[in-house]
Amino acid sequence: MRWFVQAGLGILLIVLLSIHLVVNHWVAPQGLLTYADVLDYYDVPGIALMEILFLAVVTVHCLMGVHAILLDLALSAASIKVWTWLLVIGGLVILAYGIRLTWVVASL
Repeated sequence: MRWFVQAGLGILLIVLLSIHLVVNHWVAPQGLLTYADVLDYYDVPGIALMEILFLAVVTVHCLMGVHAILLDLALSAASIKVWTWLLVIGGLVILAYGIRLTWVVASL
C-alpha cells in the first residue's frame, strides 16, 4: 500500500512540476518571473492552492522516500520510531512555513 501512495505522489509530482516549470520558467521572459509577475500569478484563482498542493506532494513524497531508506538500513525499532517522528515533525514545519509564505504572497 505504501508503495502505491509513493508512486501516486510521484505521478502527481510530475504533473505539478510540469505546470510549475512551464509557467515559472519556460513561458516567463528570460526564464524567471519578476516580483510583479509572481503577484499577478497568485491573483489567478486556484494558483495558491495548486502551489500548496505542489509543496505538500513534494514534501510527503520526499519524506516517504527518506523513511523508506531508513527502513532499508535495518535500524532498531526504537531508532526507526525516533526518525519517523523527526520526519513527521520536520514535514509539518515545512508545510506550515510554506503555507504561511504562500498565504502572505497571495494576500499582497
